[in-house]
Amino acid sequence: MTGGDTDTLKRVFASLVAAEDDEYSVVLATNSGGRAFRQTLDSVKRGAGQNAAILTCEGPARGDDVTVIDELSDLTTLGMEFSNLISQVNQTSDGFRSGIFLCSTLVGEVEDTRSVYRFLNTTFLTDLRRNDGLGVCAVDTSASLDTDIDSMLTGLETSMSARIDIESSDGDDVELTLSGFGPTEKTVTARL
Repeated sequence: MTGGDTDTLKRVFASLVAAEDDEYSVVLATNSGGRAFRQTLDSVKRGAGQNAAILTCEGPARGDDVTVIDELSDLTTLGMEFSNLISQVNQTSDGFRSGIFLCSTLVGEVEDTRSVYRFLNTTFLTDLRRNDGLGVCAVDTSASLDTDIDSMLTGLETSMSARIDIESSDGDDVELTLSGFGPTEKTVTARL
């Protein structure tokens, strides 16, 4: 999922990742604390924040469901912690949704963009495929990165099954371009 307005990107991301009643969410929040991200999930679906495990590098750990890591650039530790959360969730829940907000922050933290692709393929996507989960990887296209954003998105697309581009927003209405959800790309308006 891509977009240049971080607030709109966060709202759409939370709408997709917020757990349904019989599910649980696992979120890697790269630019906010666990408590703040739980509030974001609750803002789109009542109670979704309580059905979420958050991995972050900001703020204190809060209970069993917020894990704080020291460095986002340590993708090995990040991958182990993320996989551990997915494993724990799968022991207690029938389904899960998972997401990374923001993947562009991860790219900005590492020296080699390819290491982020490896993290996504060996951890994030493998856990989703193995456990039949729904996954969302959000990229802020307005982020200032040392890599070409279009080239990075092309690289990410090779591993993902679908893409959502946030074209514009007007209050609660968001225009989205969807590709990979059917035979043709289409633009829709969604209400958040």
